[in-house]
Amino acid sequence: VIDTIAHAIAGVEGVALLDVDPGLSTNRTVYTFVGHPQAVIEAALAAARAAYNLIDMSKHSGEHPRIGAMDVVPFVPVQNATMEDCVEIAKEFGERLGSELNVPVYLYAEAQDKEYRRDLSQIRDGEYEGLYHKIRKSEWKPDYGPDEFIANWGATCCGARKFLIGYNVNILGTKEQAHRIALNPGKLMCVRGLGWWLEEANLAQVSLNLTDFEVTNIHQAYEQCLLDAQTLNIAVCGSQIVGLIPLRPLLMAADYFIKQQNLFILDEDQKIRLVIQQLGLNSITPFNPKERIIEYIIQAREGNDDDNLVSMELKDFIRHVGSRTIVPGGGSVTALIATLGTSLGSMCSLLTYGMRKWESLEKDMRIIIPPLHSATKTLMNYIDNDTEAFNAYLTVQKMAETNEEEKRFKQITQNRCLERCIEMPLAIARHINELWPVLKKLAPLFNISTKADFFVCIKCMETAVFGCYKNIEVNVVNFPQNDEYILKAAQLKQEGTQMWKTAQKEAQELIAVVEARIE
Repeated sequence: VIDTIAHAIAGVEGVALLDVDPGLSTNRTVYTFVGHPQAVIEAALAAARAAYNLIDMSKHSGEHPRIGAMDVVPFVPVQNATMEDCVEIAKEFGERLGSELNVPVYLYAEAQDKEYRRDLSQIRDGEYEGLYHKIRKSEWKPDYGPDEFIANWGATCCGARKFLIGYNVNILGTKEQAHRIALNPGKLMCVRGLGWWLEEANLAQVSLNLTDFEVTNIHQAYEQCLLDAQTLNIAVCGSQIVGLIPLRPLLMAADYFIKQQNLFILDEDQKIRLVIQQLGLNSITPFNPKERIIEYIIQAREGNDDDNLVSMELKDFIRHVGSRTIVPGGGSVTALIATLGTSLGSMCSLLTYGMRKWESLEKDMRIIIPPLHSATKTLMNYIDNDTEAFNAYLTVQKMAETNEEEKRFKQITQNRCLERCIEMPLAIARHINELWPVLKKLAPLFNISTKADFFVCIKCMETAVFGCYKNIEVNVVNFPQNDEYILKAAQLKQEGTQMWKTAQKEAQELIAVVEARIE
């Protein structure tokens, strides 16, 4: 059954099935898939058709509340989609499901206008067993499909909502104790919970649905369960994320533990490791970030990044720049130089941090290193972004101009692409000039054995600002000669000139400080 439904979903063009998460005690399976709106609707319908022929709800039992064979179908905005888009998708899916399979369908969450049935638990109240009588009441007439009990199917809830995190905290206690913790009122917002016994692991779980991780995240839920378990004198032994999870809530949890324990962790993969350890996410089954974090899965499925400049081997990038093509050119090279400058600054800092000889500087280094580390990651993106922006500008040059409407559209698009081309060097120069105060703090402190590296860091960053300044100066000439763009060009040139003067001044002062260091 599980595989048949999975194959039905995966067989729809334009859809990527990211995860299939079956539960033995709950006797339910969560399928996670992404795609463009119409493809996602078709995949959900394909899953429904398969389930209709394979699942008989009259014979179903399990620990999790449910109302039907295809119990709930939430549509969640992941990328390039809004909540409003998902509401429309949910309504189209619900209407088609009810019509095609002749089954009851309830809208919920953002897709539901009636307040008394927006919450999933309100619709599920009484579960499948109570649906026979519930569906006959006028206030519980389905939004789509027949208002009658379909024994083999039950009903389906579909809606639009934020990403819901299914999160279970393991306790060495009873189902009743887990349920008591889950229902503890007034402690956490945007959380729904219940307790159950997980037979395959021989322990109880506090099963939570975190409906808005910006309000209550996994680390907050875990720590609250710890406190409640302590009052009952029972042990907590790790936790479990059900299905997939976005990257952001994990990084939010990492930042909490880093601050709480006064840790110093910068790399994303180390932050994820920290959260796995702190929350005991490997306690039931291994938590593999590459298989459980949505952004990582999508990135892997999109294929390799061989066409990206930052993914090239250095020798290939150099050959690419030196070939008989316009791009990549000075803009991408400027971004690379800026990135090399900040990465050298980061290196000088890290070779000072954590050394017994400079232990007294640890507090300073913890302040200095993060902005350099962050800027390196940000500036690296501009290596490709600059080339992409200029390629778009070149593409517009080839657009047809056979009538006045086409000429007007081409001019508008060309101006926007040119503005985008200028935004790249502006952003790079601004990032660099924000870092001079950081480098001034570092200059008298860094490990003196990296003195030559620090000189190169300074000159790379100064050179990058010069490249940005000249890029702006050259490109504003291509703006239309009207009052609006003449004024804009003058303002951009003035800002570029000022940023270059600032970079020169700051670089000279830094070099003087470093030259004076003799220890």
